[in-house]
Amino acid sequence: MAQWDRLRQLPAAYTQQLHELYDRDALPMDVRHYLSAWIEKQEWQRAARDHDFAMVLFQVLLENLDIQHSRFVQEESLLLQHNIRRYKQNFQKYLDEPCALANTILWFLGKEKEILQSADLAEQVQFLCVEPEAMETSSQRDLERKIAGLKNEVQCMEHTMLCLEEQQDEFDFKYQTHKMEAVVDEALKKEQMKVLQLLVNRLNECRKSTLSDLSKCLDRTDDLIDTLVKKELVEWQRRQQKACIGAPDNVCLDQLEKWFTCVAVCLFQVREFLGKLEELVGKVSYDNDPVKAQKPVLQRRADTLLKNLLKSSFVVETQPSMPQGKGPLVLRTNVQFSVKTRLLVKFPELNHSMKVNVSMDREAPQIKGYRRFNVLGTKIKALNMAESQSGGMVADFRHLTLKEQKSGGGGKGVSDISLSVTEELHIIYFDTVFELKGLSVELQASSLPVVIISNSSQQQSAWASVLWFNLLSLDTKDVLFFANSPAAPWLQFGEMLSWQFLSATKRGLNEAQLEMIAHRLFGKQQNFDTHKVPWSKFSKENTPDTFWVWFDGILVMVKTYLEDLWREGLIMGFVSKGKEKSLLKKKQRGTFLLRFSESVIGGITFSWVDTTITGEPDVKTVQPFTKVDLCQIPFHEIIRNFQILEAENIPENPLLYLYPNTPKDEAFGRYYSERSGSDSPYIKYIKTKLVFVSKENTLEARSPMYSDMAQGEGLEPMNGLSGEAAEQNGSPHPLQSPLETYQPDPMLSGSVSATEDDLLMYLNNPNLFVDSDIMPDELGLADFSLPGFSNCQPPQSCGSIFQ
Repeated sequence: MAQWDRLRQLPAAYTQQLHELYDRDALPMDVRHYLSAWIEKQEWQRAARDHDFAMVLFQVLLENLDIQHSRFVQEESLLLQHNIRRYKQNFQKYLDEPCALANTILWFLGKEKEILQSADLAEQVQFLCVEPEAMETSSQRDLERKIAGLKNEVQCMEHTMLCLEEQQDEFDFKYQTHKMEAVVDEALKKEQMKVLQLLVNRLNECRKSTLSDLSKCLDRTDDLIDTLVKKELVEWQRRQQKACIGAPDNVCLDQLEKWFTCVAVCLFQVREFLGKLEELVGKVSYDNDPVKAQKPVLQRRADTLLKNLLKSSFVVETQPSMPQGKGPLVLRTNVQFSVKTRLLVKFPELNHSMKVNVSMDREAPQIKGYRRFNVLGTKIKALNMAESQSGGMVADFRHLTLKEQKSGGGGKGVSDISLSVTEELHIIYFDTVFELKGLSVELQASSLPVVIISNSSQQQSAWASVLWFNLLSLDTKDVLFFANSPAAPWLQFGEMLSWQFLSATKRGLNEAQLEMIAHRLFGKQQNFDTHKVPWSKFSKENTPDTFWVWFDGILVMVKTYLEDLWREGLIMGFVSKGKEKSLLKKKQRGTFLLRFSESVIGGITFSWVDTTITGEPDVKTVQPFTKVDLCQIPFHEIIRNFQILEAENIPENPLLYLYPNTPKDEAFGRYYSERSGSDSPYIKYIKTKLVFVSKENTLEARSPMYSDMAQGEGLEPMNGLSGEAAEQNGSPHPLQSPLETYQPDPMLSGSVSATEDDLLMYLNNPNLFVDSDIMPDELGLADFSLPGFSNCQPPQSCGSIFQ
């Protein structure tokens, strides 16, 4: 969509910004509107530099205005005729300076893009369910004003230097003339000397004023650099740390690059002014010349400020990461990773001239067993503008690998600190040299600490270390962080957990979900704000039942199998058994909710409210489903087709309303599959009916899991055979529960009668599995059946499910 059309569709708040932008007379909104398509297709950047090209566009602009005027004449729109004619007359002022018009239009287009970017970011933030951050804080507006003031001051200094040079030339000319004339008349000679003295006094005052202005300019620059380096850059680095662990923070460097570059350009101009003063002093000097006394001091100060700015401007824009990793900052030996550095001071003349070199652990700690690594691959690249979408100066390393050094650790003076492999932190360094206009500065950037693993089984624990470090550490070079790791305040910790879901599924955790997690960690409390989570409780190597293992198991399951349902808010997820029971008992029969298991790693279950014979509410829960189940049948199909059969009763689906009161099909209908027969994605690999079998009393206390004993997540998935499916040939392949191995239920045998206590659940649409739809065996497809029942007769009637 065209830029102008997008602007016209923005909400009222941004439309107001557009009105404020076009309150200026430089480019009337009418012209922008009626010539929008033409304006957006032109190369205004080229026109701003090329006078002839700018003149061509200027003439075409006037012609387009004539065309619009003729159109309004035909439409008899007197007001628009008048406005267009007036606009054309106003544009005539650009006849001698068409490049100025190009610059003006370019500026307006740039401001329009800023409005669009602001609106887009606000929309993304709203979609991510997080509080929007102010696009431009008061401190940033203040910084913008200061930088604009510095630019204006430097421009004024250019004029001051020209005036100073003219004054010196006038004095020098009259002084040289006076010497050549050799005037004899003492009165005339005295008069000339008085004029020369007046000129040199004015020159001296002008030099003092210029030096004072340069000093003030450096004061202003010093203040700006202090703000940029110690505040804005530090805040960006902290945002980058949080973004690495899932926070929706803005880590774009374009604004910082603009500020850094502007200040650097101003400092280079100041250095040029000081060089000009040196040149002027070489031509004309006198006793007590202020330039000789003050210029060296100003020169050293300008160079120091510029070097400090440059050293801080070299950063790691994209932290090291593997293509298939769980997140950034976890690297595996002999597996390629990528990393991108960026120079925030952008000088196009340095494109491809600055080489960046990669190295590893220059100041590795003397810890027993601490590993050392070599960086392999393309370790030297040039900073260039081609590898950046924004045109920044970047070096993008895409094919680096790490190899462990074989040298052993230990020896005298080595610390006794013991760190696990996933608690070892390593830093990657990047070095380059900035050389421009006689200035040479060595620059170095360093990555955030990385965790290096050698096996994929260490990935989960390594990511836990990355989360913990970047959540709590402000010292990005503290490689001994885990020697004495601090505890995490609950408020920070809960926010980090929400980020994990937010980054993986685009939906974070709400207050109720976080409260359940806090209950799990700290027990029942009135308030959790002052509580802290120790590192050992969060994740410690060789402890399989840590909090992180449980939480990450849920996160992986949701991301892999349940992302759409989670994003739509259909899964309550983190809710305790007690809370679940209290919520459901207040609802009508058939109300159900979906929650994550507290004991089965990566498990999800559902509970529903039923009524007893006496009419009392009765909450029932099924045994958790894990990836073993979800990789075969989507969870929404399980919910859709879940049925319970009591002996001599018609099978029914007890799941009617998703909590609090949404009809099941209204909540999940959009995800249902309507395909049947050979088109069904399930029939191709499940050739029998997948049924769930349990005794009625196991609904309440079947599960062997400790924390779920209260409601006994207790219906186990099994395969039952019916019709022609029971007569398939070939070796049977049992589908077993990941928790227990169950013997075939007598309910499926023709020689055993079913009791009234038996419950039968099946998880596919009966319409999909009529006998004629059963597919023949296919090469390479698993055949699921129960051991010992591959040749059994069709089961006898037990209720109506097989009839």
